[in-house]
Amino acid sequence: MKAYLRTAFLTVGLLLLAKSNLNAQLKTNIMKTKTTEINGMKIAYREFGKGDPIVFCNRFRGTLDTWDPLFIDEMSKKFKVVIFDYPQVGYSEGTFPNDVTGLSEVVVGLCKNLGFKNVALAGWSFGGFVAQTVALKNPGVVSKLILIGTNPPGENKIPLEPIFLEKALIPINSLEDEQVLFFEPDSEFSLAASKASHDRIYAKIDVSKIPSTQEEFNRYFVAGNEFKNDNRLRDMFFDTDIPIFILHGDHDVSFAVENWFAILRKLKFGQLIIYTKAGHAPQHQLPELTAKYISDFITLN
Repeated sequence: MKAYLRTAFLTVGLLLLAKSNLNAQLKTNIMKTKTTEINGMKIAYREFGKGDPIVFCNRFRGTLDTWDPLFIDEMSKKFKVVIFDYPQVGYSEGTFPNDVTGLSEVVVGLCKNLGFKNVALAGWSFGGFVAQTVALKNPGVVSKLILIGTNPPGENKIPLEPIFLEKALIPINSLEDEQVLFFEPDSEFSLAASKASHDRIYAKIDVSKIPSTQEEFNRYFVAGNEFKNDNRLRDMFFDTDIPIFILHGDHDVSFAVENWFAILRKLKFGQLIIYTKAGHAPQHQLPELTAKYISDFITLN
């Protein structure tokens, strides 16, 4: 009976994933790339939807093309969604800064150029480093902070798993690599979700824009060192009045969700949601549900 129910639930899940792929009108795949000048650098970005703005900061090696279109489309039903590429990454020009503070200045400049004030700011993975730095070091810029699959600043007890670097540093990742990096290989549902997300992303992507050399990888590592060693920024977390929403998979091979437990109860206003049988990209595994969680967090708090 248990086996029957497990098969039934998996079948329903697969049908829902297929329905999402067939019915979603993915505006993300047809939106024009725009540029704006920030500190003398040409920064590429895309906008979707109408409403209050939410800006998304991307992951290690992420570009405008690597967000799941269904997730962005769901978010754009209620918000003006802005995604962008860091300097010297993807469609942007300029020079990648040596620290996360420099990247945070790019985000502040982007918000200023687009006329955004008190913006909802989201960061995934490495983008969470950037988003936290923007929020904590620039009072008045961020109204809500959304963190997906990332670490808090400063020293954290649980390091990344070796399999992360083994897969993340491969110049061109396969679907199987992505399943290890972003999903839960031990879950049939997560594997099916990974294939669905991969197909949506790769329906229109310029793979040549994805950072693929050790030199490019090192820029992220150098910039991230500042954040990982910034215990002063960690202390600032406990004083901020910004509402903070944290979303994680229960098995994230890069940033363990357990690293948040030490500080969560010290936050003035924080929420943590954990998806079971999920990895580093919970928003790609359950894009519609994630969009609803984020939307409710922004509008109800």
